[in-house]
Amino acid sequence: MAVGSTAAQATPVQDGAARLAQLRAQFRQGKQALLQAFREARPTAAAATRLVRDLCRHVDQALVGLWKQADLPAGAALVAVGGYGRGELYPYSDVDVLVLLPDETESGLQDDAARKAGIEGFITACWDIGLEIGSSVRSVQDCLDEAARDVTVQTALLESRLLCGSRRLYQRFRKAFDARLDARAFLRAKTLEMRQRHQKYEDTPYSLEPNCKESPGGLRDLQVIMWVAKAAGLGRTWSALAARGLMTPFELKQVQRNEALLRLIRARLHVVAGRREDRLVFDLQTAVAESFGYQPTKARRASEALMHRYYWAAKAVAQLNLILMLNIEERILGSQHTPMRAIDEQFLDRDGLLEVASDDLYERDRHAILRTFLVYQQTPGIKGLSARTLRALYNARGLMDAEFRRDPVNRATFMQILQQPLGQTHVLRLMNQTSVLGRYLWVFRRIVGRMQHDLFHVYTVDQHILMVLRNVRRFFIPEHAHEYPFCSQLASQFDRPYVLYVAALFHDVAKGRGGDHSDLGAIEVRRFCRDHGVPKEDARLIEFLVQHHLTMSRVAQKEDLSDPEVVAGFARLVQTERRLTALYLLTVADIRGTSPKVWNGWKGKLLEDLYRLTLRALGGAQPNLAAEIETRKQEALQMLALYSMLPGVQEPLWQTLELSYFARHEAADIAWHARALWRHVDAGYAVVKARPSAAGDGLQVVVYAPDQDDLFARICGYFDSAGFNILDARIHTTRTGYALDTFQVITTNLDLHHRDLISLVESQLLQALSRDGPLPEPSRGRLSRRVKSFPVQPRVSLRPDERAQRWLLTVSASDRSGLLYSIARVLAKYRINVQLAKITTLGERVEDTFLIDGPALQQSKVQLAMESDLLDALAD
Repeated sequence: MAVGSTAAQATPVQDGAARLAQLRAQFRQGKQALLQAFREARPTAAAATRLVRDLCRHVDQALVGLWKQADLPAGAALVAVGGYGRGELYPYSDVDVLVLLPDETESGLQDDAARKAGIEGFITACWDIGLEIGSSVRSVQDCLDEAARDVTVQTALLESRLLCGSRRLYQRFRKAFDARLDARAFLRAKTLEMRQRHQKYEDTPYSLEPNCKESPGGLRDLQVIMWVAKAAGLGRTWSALAARGLMTPFELKQVQRNEALLRLIRARLHVVAGRREDRLVFDLQTAVAESFGYQPTKARRASEALMHRYYWAAKAVAQLNLILMLNIEERILGSQHTPMRAIDEQFLDRDGLLEVASDDLYERDRHAILRTFLVYQQTPGIKGLSARTLRALYNARGLMDAEFRRDPVNRATFMQILQQPLGQTHVLRLMNQTSVLGRYLWVFRRIVGRMQHDLFHVYTVDQHILMVLRNVRRFFIPEHAHEYPFCSQLASQFDRPYVLYVAALFHDVAKGRGGDHSDLGAIEVRRFCRDHGVPKEDARLIEFLVQHHLTMSRVAQKEDLSDPEVVAGFARLVQTERRLTALYLLTVADIRGTSPKVWNGWKGKLLEDLYRLTLRALGGAQPNLAAEIETRKQEALQMLALYSMLPGVQEPLWQTLELSYFARHEAADIAWHARALWRHVDAGYAVVKARPSAAGDGLQVVVYAPDQDDLFARICGYFDSAGFNILDARIHTTRTGYALDTFQVITTNLDLHHRDLISLVESQLLQALSRDGPLPEPSRGRLSRRVKSFPVQPRVSLRPDERAQRWLLTVSASDRSGLLYSIARVLAKYRINVQLAKITTLGERVEDTFLIDGPALQQSKVQLAMESDLLDALAD
């Protein structure tokens, strides 16, 4: 009986395993119940606050249970740190804990191996039950040493909270930590850290895929305020800061409201993603929006409604962060008593910051609101607004009503700001950050935080507009002349730059309303010019620029600039040199302000070519194709002579070329082709030559080969497989049946020197053209997340040109690897000749135009079949 009874009893190991399994089940069931209740609850701030607090308490219980059954050193303590120590825990956040150890003499435990085994067993048990913990094991002295070396550790320990274990040890740690904490050094370190973080996230709360925790205007900006306030002993809650005069009641309400919204978005994002994810990436925006109850409408997507709400909250947080950090800095550094220099009766200079003379200035004189920015712009040495001024502006938003906007004095002040010799970029950005710009220009307020789902722009509409304004402004600043010398040269001769600033401010202001935003924007800017007393001549130019801000880009990138009628038609539109110059400058600034990926040297060359051709047409020069071709030939001959080419060597090649070749190629290209090909005119084999592009980006590649139906497709296939993007293709067939095709290509392969890259292209492309057999299958590159989330509906348009001799094929689709090759394969299948290809990449959308001909195009059924095949190729 005794033996049987002993066998029936569970061993300590079995008891521990059973308790661990029970804790695991309790923890997982409890967490799932909390998450399920949150999913089913209305998406309110209270629900999110309740969730993060309940999750924290639930984890507290699990950790305390594990601690009690672990074999840990006597006198040790378990401490929650970081966000968990603050009492907030999101569904998939890490659980940061500190195992605080006593000195060995205090614990009485001399066996270091046993102590280590006990701690490892506790941490392993945490992971076993499903707790993703971030753990550290330190003594009090270790904590102090680490905090002194690393401000991140110092910040985590600042928010420590005792879970269980020795209260005496924890209190000793807190006393020593608080005594060592230097509020001034901590403020400096956190301020620098915040600036670095903001730079990492593009220095804007308006990123299209913002991190709701780390981006400017995210939760971290609010946490920084509280960390610095705690370090300085100014309070541990928002209400405590308000009680000490660091926040107004209105600011307290705004902080609490926007923090609650960001907390709700982050909690919903975790639940929807099913993992720790703080970025509002395109893949998740719609699902998160739908969890809020947003539904798509004809006017906007559900995700746009959510993001618009997020951006407004992030903007408010960014403003409040600036105000409160400046306030706290003044308290810590004692700079609120710094002597000030009077600028005028309304404003003071507080150590380089613009300070209002009295807190009620704007209530007494609403004109002073816009004057703030004019004084900021006009006063040397002023580098920002003081906390007091920012606070006064924040609380004065309600004063900027319709009457304020109609006030002639305010309108005159705003025009003064635009017409100042410098400072427009900084002032208008500051006006937008403080919400004054949107309050004064009500039409601008409608596009603040509005997303653009066109795979072209990477900024919200308001940020894009201010980026374009910055680009225009830089054309007029000598220090930036090296960036775009031709634009700077034109700008230096352009009087009244404010015309371009107003056009930039309004060019996209009607986005998101439905209808043509260019036409609607022209109506808005016409009203602005009338209300602000803009002279009629300038007003007409501004309206023209807004209405046609996309035209020059379209003509340059999609139409054949060698066709005199194209240039003549554009010249008739612009009418004057002043209009042409203004439109050119705005167009360059606009394209550069959409995305860092969109602008390249080839686009710049096309725009400059169109500018120069149109300028000549406006000068009264009548199109004379024969004279133009003769001029190009003479220029090419001069270039050949510089290379010591014998007279007449070009004639065998030139005699095989049609006039269209000379019309479509510049003199430098004509000379290069003659130098490269004069020995191979009737060779019967393919010749490939490459050189660095004159446009400054990538390579220029010429292919001379006996013509065949799939030649264009094979060339595109090589460039696709080799990782090149084709920017432009000029296709010509000689009288003797040779193809003379010139390509502008770029690559992301920066490992090779351009000489090695040229040799590689020449040899590999020649090999690709020598292969027989069917065309290889196009590569299937991965679509980007943006393309997956916001796909472009593939479109194909086929119509005869104005002379009904050739056809214009236009395709648009989401960009992907192998797309152009897929199009070329379809054209080769139907034996279509490509004479000109305009390849336009707009972010992650392509709009390509081809000038084509071929017998198949004369048959309606074949046309329809080809268009259907093209749509299939675009959709793959």
